[in-house]
Amino acid sequence: MTIAYKGDEFHGFATNPGVETIASTVEGALAQILQEQVQVTPAGRTDAGVHAWGQVISLDLADRVNLEVLMKQLNALCGPSVVVRDAQWTDPDFHARYSALWREYHYTVLNTPVSNPFMTETAWHITKPLKVRLMQLACDAIIGDHDFSAFCRKPKPADEFDTFEHSMRRSVVSAHWKEMGDGVLQFDIRANAFCHQMVRALVGTFIEIGLSKRPPSDMRGLILSGDRSQAAPVAPPQGLCLWEVGFPASAL
Repeated sequence: MTIAYKGDEFHGFATNPGVETIASTVEGALAQILQEQVQVTPAGRTDAGVHAWGQVISLDLADRVNLEVLMKQLNALCGPSVVVRDAQWTDPDFHARYSALWREYHYTVLNTPVSNPFMTETAWHITKPLKVRLMQLACDAIIGDHDFSAFCRKPKPADEFDTFEHSMRRSVVSAHWKEMGDGVLQFDIRANAFCHQMVRALVGTFIEIGLSKRPPSDMRGLILSGDRSQAAPVAPPQGLCLWEVGFPASAL
C-alpha cells in the first residue's frame, strides 16, 4: 500500500506503547476491519512530526480480501490524517524496506519576513534572507557514496553487550534546492537509504550556509570528519516529507 499522512498528529511511524503512531493507527483499523492482527512494515520509519506523501507499507493478507473495499474502509477509519492512496498485490517475497531501491524526501522552508499560518505545520520558517546559490553549491559534496556519520544520530545499543557497529554509509543519487515562488524553498534528496535524522541534519547545515554562518566548502569537510558535533542541529520535523519510494518493476 502507498499511504500519505500528516505527521504532526502522531508520535512517529513505529508502534510505541501509550502514544498514537502511524503504525498503531493503521494496524488498529486493520484489526477492526479484518478481525485479526496484521503487522505493517514501512519503507522508512519517519520520526514524530514528519509527513509522508509516498510512504509504502507491506503486509500479509488473505487473497480473498477485496483491496478496493479495504482501501475505502481504511480511509474511513484513518482519514483524513492518514489515507491509503493505492493498494496492490505483490510478489510474496516483496518487503517494503528491503525491496526498495531508493527513497526521496522533500524538505520545505518558508523564507519570508512574516510567517504563513497555513504553512506552520508543513514548513520551517526562516525570517532572514537565505543565499540559495550557496546552499545549492554545497549540494555537490553530498552526492555519491559517503559515510554520513556527521549528519546521523547513531542507533542506541540494544543492550550493554551490543557491540555491533552500525554503518552510516549511504549513497545519495541526487540533491538540490529549488525556489518554488513566494519565498518557498524546497530541498529534494534521493538516496538508497537514510540514517536517523540525516535529512534534517543536512538541512540544518544548509540553512547555516545560506545564512553565511559557514561556507559551502564546510559540507565536504563535515563528511570527511564524521563528527556529528561539528554539523548544525537538526531542522524541525514539520518541513520534512517522505515523498516517494522506488522499487524494481519485477517486485510490483
